[in-house]
Amino acid sequence: LGSDALPSQKPSPPIHCSPGNISPFSARKPRAVPRPAGEDEEEERMESSSSGGGASKARRSGSGGGGSDPFDIPGKGAPVERLKKWRQAALVLNASRRFRYTLDLKKEAQKEEVIRKIRAQAHVIRAAFRFKEAARVGTTTNDAPEAHADGALGFGIKEDQLTALTRDHNYSALQQYEGISGLANMLKTDIDKGISGEESDIDARKNAFGANTYPRKKGRSFLAFVWDACKDLTLIILMVAAAVSLALGIYTEGIKEGWYDGASIGFAVLLVIFVTATSDYKQSLQFQNLNEEKQNIQLEVVRGGRRIKVSIFDLVVGDVVPLKIGDQVPADGVLISGHSFSIDESSMTGESKIVNKDQKSPFMMSGCKVADGYGTMLVTAVGINTEWGLLMASISEDSGEETPLQVRLNGVATFIGIIGLSVAVAVLVVLLARYFTGHTYNPDGSPQYVKGKMGVGETIRGVVKIFTVAVTIVVVAVPEGLPLAVTLTLAFSMRKMMRDKALVRRLSACETMGSATTICSDKTGTLTLNQMTVVEAYFGGEKMDPPDNTQKLSAAVSTMIIEGIAQNTSGSIFEPEGGQAPEVTGSPTEKAILSWGLQLGMKFSETRSKSSILQVFPFNSEKKRGGVAVQVGDSEVHVYWKGAAELILESCTSWIDKDGSKQSMTPEKVGEFKKFIEDMAVASLRCVAFAYRPCEMSDVPKEDQRADWVLPEDNLIMLGIVGIKDPCRPGVQDSIRLCAAAGIKVRMVTGDNLQTARAIALECGILTDPNVSEPTIIEGKTFRELSDLEREEVADKISVMGRSSPNDKLLLVKALRNRGHVVAVTGDGTNDAPALHEADIGLSMGIQGTEVAKESSDIIILDDNFATLVRVVRWGRSVYANIQKFIQFQLTVNVAALIINVVSAVSSGDVPLNAVQLLWVNLIMDTLGALALATEPPNNHLMQRPPVGRRGAFDNKYHVEKLAHNGFLSSCNPPYSHLQGPDPSTVGT
Repeated sequence: LGSDALPSQKPSPPIHCSPGNISPFSARKPRAVPRPAGEDEEEERMESSSSGGGASKARRSGSGGGGSDPFDIPGKGAPVERLKKWRQAALVLNASRRFRYTLDLKKEAQKEEVIRKIRAQAHVIRAAFRFKEAARVGTTTNDAPEAHADGALGFGIKEDQLTALTRDHNYSALQQYEGISGLANMLKTDIDKGISGEESDIDARKNAFGANTYPRKKGRSFLAFVWDACKDLTLIILMVAAAVSLALGIYTEGIKEGWYDGASIGFAVLLVIFVTATSDYKQSLQFQNLNEEKQNIQLEVVRGGRRIKVSIFDLVVGDVVPLKIGDQVPADGVLISGHSFSIDESSMTGESKIVNKDQKSPFMMSGCKVADGYGTMLVTAVGINTEWGLLMASISEDSGEETPLQVRLNGVATFIGIIGLSVAVAVLVVLLARYFTGHTYNPDGSPQYVKGKMGVGETIRGVVKIFTVAVTIVVVAVPEGLPLAVTLTLAFSMRKMMRDKALVRRLSACETMGSATTICSDKTGTLTLNQMTVVEAYFGGEKMDPPDNTQKLSAAVSTMIIEGIAQNTSGSIFEPEGGQAPEVTGSPTEKAILSWGLQLGMKFSETRSKSSILQVFPFNSEKKRGGVAVQVGDSEVHVYWKGAAELILESCTSWIDKDGSKQSMTPEKVGEFKKFIEDMAVASLRCVAFAYRPCEMSDVPKEDQRADWVLPEDNLIMLGIVGIKDPCRPGVQDSIRLCAAAGIKVRMVTGDNLQTARAIALECGILTDPNVSEPTIIEGKTFRELSDLEREEVADKISVMGRSSPNDKLLLVKALRNRGHVVAVTGDGTNDAPALHEADIGLSMGIQGTEVAKESSDIIILDDNFATLVRVVRWGRSVYANIQKFIQFQLTVNVAALIINVVSAVSSGDVPLNAVQLLWVNLIMDTLGALALATEPPNNHLMQRPPVGRRGAFDNKYHVEKLAHNGFLSSCNPPYSHLQGPDPSTVGT
């Protein structure tokens, strides 16, 4: 199964593999993916988000044609035929170096084969086991492995038993171990509090069951890069020429005088090789470090009763891991408990099917994604003992990716190289003709060649000199380092962006960000601090002042509010012993509501223990609500809902007053609630409503049919509304003004209602006029109902979109791209993956973003800060600026060197720059020039220019004319004006 360098993929349709993305079978196209509205649409998007071979398949399915210019490829999703086409069209002197940081199409195919074999092996093992189980149905024989009390290093079960249990999905063996609780006891794990978390316990588990790492391929050594540099055809020819020149020089002039020419050429070639290898080696180390950062996923585990964040590499067998929609399953394990919990296993099985997990089907495979619901899992196998670990150990993830700018510059290099090659051939012909006709002279004026009077050795030496000059012209003329300069400046930018809290997952995103013309930004956590607190509350028909004052509410109402908060949540509260302050975990909204519940007097664990959860409807960004059904006593059932205030209000037919009496929801009361919601929204508060509906146990389906039970969401009883404050980030106004000065329009796309969205947009500076109307500020539903053509017309005018769904964001991105914009979009949820994939640059949030969103994105904003996003734009623009400087420098020297040599060869029969001098010029302008010019940090002037747009900065006639003009002037420069006669020694270097 061994394979070399197989890149990781960006999720779904046509897409590129970037150097070292985390999971090779991630979802974006899969890098992890979404599911909105219908079930078919959901599965389709989840498929795009996960399958390991999805990217490559999509690449194959793309059209191969695509325009007459082979060096013009799209930023995302270039079909494999287009990738082959530009490689075939490029003029290359050293293929191993030129294509080092491009996608290896052969190894990509090998990767697919490896994944296919591992999937097939897993299918065969599980099919054989199921066949064996079916064959013994009705028999009393039990072949399940027995648990030994003397297990692995003090544990009640051994590593191979655990591995086989999860690999085979052996439910019978799990039952023999007395189920999940029995298995947890063998692993010395409390299924509620997790492992102790002590260092000694973690070390013992690593010794007994292994660490959650896998063998990695060692990076290439410096000597490997030296060898690559030696493969340059022209340098090989020059080395041979140097050896011949050295031998002939010593033979004809003796060792004291004859070694100069040959040895100096050889030394210059070696210097070029070692400087080139050093530069390439340093780039490789930078990419290696960035790849390690990409793989280091942070996840929550329960240790010692509290939820803490650890690296995925620190996960151990026995850990209890909470999982929610969009998370990646970090290791093999079994489900302890879950609600509406389903897994997308397409990354491992290749089948685009969502698999429901429950107590009868509890086994989960590492590398898969949580498609719906939430739950907790017990880790049973890590590292190489998992199929994911086997896959990652069998392939190498350090692959390349060509960017549009890199490919375009390959075209420039090819064009210049063809001209240079033609010039070199012309110079060779002219010099040979002049040499053999006696029109080439020595410094003393005598002909270098006299027919019949020259020895064979001297003649060959003269021809070798001429040939060496011609080959050296090719070395200088073909700008081999031009496309590599893009990689150098991108690697430099990626490293610096990491310090600026931006992790680049796709190389081309750096350069594309410099072309961005619009940014579609989320509100929560990006423009705001994501530090939410409940500041207003309206319960029992009255405003609570302060919001935690429940004195006016009856005990029954307070109890119902607290029960709804404690049960209808995906967050958690750790209540330490000794009277210390409780620790609240969860999303910012959940933390705000749970913290408010604590202020109301809620005892989290005690409240949850008084009722049992029957069914959960996880919060859905389409419906903007989440619900839970709980059983209280023997027959009473409460269905609690919370979500967007105005949407919950529409489902309510009655409300609870402060005494606990149910009142009819009259039009007057609806107006009162709406007025309160509007007042809170104007104050830039997020409005969340709480409602419930009583049921009888007889209305609830039996347990085996409960998975398909849809919670009732009509005829609800309104409990109340809270207003949650999330302050704007300091400096966000300055960042938005900076974007406006740079010609980038910032658009806010939020799920909050229009009034809240308007207030925040005014506070941030996205809007300046509080009285703007459609289409400047528009509701997602209104935009969604427009035709495609109308959407494109309206999209340009939109500044704020409120009450938007992930699908609305996707439609907006498509409309803007159709209008010619280069679109950057932020996202943090699972359902944002389609928009992140569709955008030119997908930006996910490092703190609040799900793994699905991160794998679907091109850049991860590690601090969720809009100011970081603006810094990414600056770095993207610096890529273009630096490459532009390098191109101008290198091609100016190229043109000058070509003009000088061809004119001198024709006019004087010699060239003013000999082989050694030309190699030195090549070293300065190629490797050292790239290091100097391609690594210049950005400055503020970059943000005072308009964006370069979709075609970039290197396709205009003015730029080409400027290069030619500079080259011509350089060739006429005074440094060469002192040349006297044909003696090249009069030229100073």
